Amino acid sequence: MPNTLYQKLVASHTVSRVDEQHVVLYADFHIMNEYTSPQAFAGLDQRGVGVRRPKQQMGVVSHVIPTRAGPVAGRTITIEAAASQAANFTRNCLKHGIHLFDVNDPEQGIEHVVAPERGLVRPGMVILCGDSHTTTYGALGALGFGIGTSEVEHVLATQTLVYRVAKNMRIRIDGQLAAGTTAKDLVLYVISKISAQGARGMAVEYCGSAIDALSAEARMTVCNMTVEAGARAALIAPDDTTVDYVAKRIKGLAAAELAQAITAWRDLASDADAIFDIEHAFDATHVAPFVTWGTSPDQAISIADVIPASPAESTSAANASKALDYMGLEAGMSMEGLKIDHVFIGSCTNARIEDLRSVARLVEGHTVARSVRAMVVPGSGRVRDQAEREGLAAIFIEAGFEWRQPGCSMCLAMNDDVLKPGERCASTTNRNFEGRQGRGARTHLMSPVMAAAAALAGKIVDIRKEFEHV
Repeated sequence: MPNTLYQKLVASHTVSRVDEQHVVLYADFHIMNEYTSPQAFAGLDQRGVGVRRPKQQMGVVSHVIPTRAGPVAGRTITIEAAASQAANFTRNCLKHGIHLFDVNDPEQGIEHVVAPERGLVRPGMVILCGDSHTTTYGALGALGFGIGTSEVEHVLATQTLVYRVAKNMRIRIDGQLAAGTTAKDLVLYVISKISAQGARGMAVEYCGSAIDALSAEARMTVCNMTVEAGARAALIAPDDTTVDYVAKRIKGLAAAELAQAITAWRDLASDADAIFDIEHAFDATHVAPFVTWGTSPDQAISIADVIPASPAESTSAANASKALDYMGLEAGMSMEGLKIDHVFIGSCTNARIEDLRSVARLVEGHTVARSVRAMVVPGSGRVRDQAEREGLAAIFIEAGFEWRQPGCSMCLAMNDDVLKPGERCASTTNRNFEGRQGRGARTHLMSPVMAAAAALAGKIVDIRKEFEHV
């Protein structure tokens, strides 16, 4: 039978079949963070079980870590509960021989930035992590998805997972993105069209000329946010872009081994006559800069549009009304010109070097509005170092942005970087739920260049009108 790329990856990692819907799936790599692993390690201790394959695990302290400026070697977590969580994680990783990017590690960062940049994500792999945005790795042709704490324990003990096989969706996007639009706008556009539940229970494969034209890092943005449509996985078949990105970062492979691996990666694709359960097609030329108006990523509109009076079919009128009330907005309003208090550029969605380069090009020679607090948080120590070598950090600082240490930071209110009630933030993150960035805080998702433009203007603007050189 013809198979999709997803079906091929599942089949190649199936240890045994449990029933029609479930298989025992082998994991090539397992990544952990400080907040989804404690109970898993405790479960192992209670059972007297060790970690089966420590070398195929990686730990990263990322969610609770402070990102304030200062030497990494002296960085400390001041929130007592968070410090305890991180210390416990460190003890567990040391005990079981798991490599950990700890609080003071110069290459610490966000797990979904650290793993790809170190060549640990390769086409054809199955990668698990106790974090929903593990879908990021599909950008490199790997099957990545988030798991729960009890599943983390099972993976640690067996290097396998009892897995319910997903259905298949294909999203074809052809055409060329217009100037001023990015991969973030593209994925917000798609989510707004299919809804926050439009890919529920699905493994989504992206294809088409617009996807082909994206860089590897831009593809990570798309796959990262596909989980916001309810997807269980997101995939893009490997091509020259993938091979170039991965081959440059892999360590420890002889030339002949790498050549053999590349040949195998190029064969990873859906069969021409593979059947998908659901298919969508979009035209990238219709994509404009997008901004969310509500409290779900699918509550988003083009900067040229107004907040809809009638909600999309997937959103009830009650939910739309509640979202508008929380955000302090009304139907019929334009997002253009809306004043903001804070700008956050960072997260596993948009804190890679390409994101920071695009922001630096826009803000160079300009100054952050006096009414705005703006911060740039790189996705990892490597990204931070590279940004400083390239002179990007100096541009941010000169423009009035805070240049901070890496971490999840203001993506979620689990650390020191928290918005105050009522503060409105232009954010490059992936979620805008109530209280996500702080109790009562109001989050508007957008691309890095749109967020940077908002920082300079003190309000949300249409970047295509304000900055001709984007």
